[in-house]
Amino acid sequence: MRLVSLLPSATEIVYALGLGDDLVGVTFECDEPPRARAEKTVVVGGRDTSGMSPAEIDSYVTEQMSSGGDLYTLHANALAGLEPDLILTQDLCRVCALPSDHVDEALDHLGCRSEVLSLDPYSLDEVLDTFRRVGEAAGVPDRAAELLAALRRRLDAVAAAVRGRPRPKVAVVEWVDPPFTAGHWVPDLVTAAGGDPVAARAGERSVRVAYADLAAPEPDIVLVTPCGFHLAGAAEQARAVVPHFPGAQVWAVDGDGLIVRPGPRLVDGVEALAAIFHPGAVPPAPPDSIARVA
Repeated sequence: MRLVSLLPSATEIVYALGLGDDLVGVTFECDEPPRARAEKTVVVGGRDTSGMSPAEIDSYVTEQMSSGGDLYTLHANALAGLEPDLILTQDLCRVCALPSDHVDEALDHLGCRSEVLSLDPYSLDEVLDTFRRVGEAAGVPDRAAELLAALRRRLDAVAAAVRGRPRPKVAVVEWVDPPFTAGHWVPDLVTAAGGDPVAARAGERSVRVAYADLAAPEPDIVLVTPCGFHLAGAAEQARAVVPHFPGAQVWAVDGDGLIVRPGPRLVDGVEALAAIFHPGAVPPAPPDSIARVA
């Protein structure tokens, strides 16, 4: 089966299922594993925002969305040339990846008959279920079952390690300028790691809020997990939010690697967060995954 992934998390799922050799197309943002983007045909492009500040990125995204513009470009001819059997896409967030209706329109125009599977989880359990769905669609349900069993064993181990311990109040800043609170599966990660998510929207879209709203519950710990940034970028932004949370611990977290992409590494994220909330109860987090800034 020839597979095309139109979002980074799906690329990670494909490799976790041992289907890397079957993957023929990816996006310009598919950086895990690192060889994916180098070895595969890039069929989705977009603007490089690496030199922009969070406020500039937000302004650009807002302008594009309000004007009906696209944040991503599907290279339809390249996609057709790959002759994929299965295309993995999403409708969860138009800011994060190309929506599936763009894919359907392109396939109709090209006369392609590829199967399109849209992955749109809103909770941690739904994220885990997408691994089963991809495995079934790709013809490897047994591999998906093994992957899920292994990930659930790790989650169970964290739950056992933090059981009975006091749960710190945890606020998550998913974007710093303007601030956005935690939504979708992120509050579930906090709960699974032994924390109590506050000012959060479990199972719902993340929304813009005021810093006063995030600080009002008086969180013990604040996590800064910006979408599109790894630890270095998160740490730089975390330092800017410290004045809004006097008395709280402020931690930067590798957002793209551990928190915001709905792929297998979310379990790594739960383990890393547990190391923040309950040091000594679980193994320390790997280097370059978390950093305390205040």
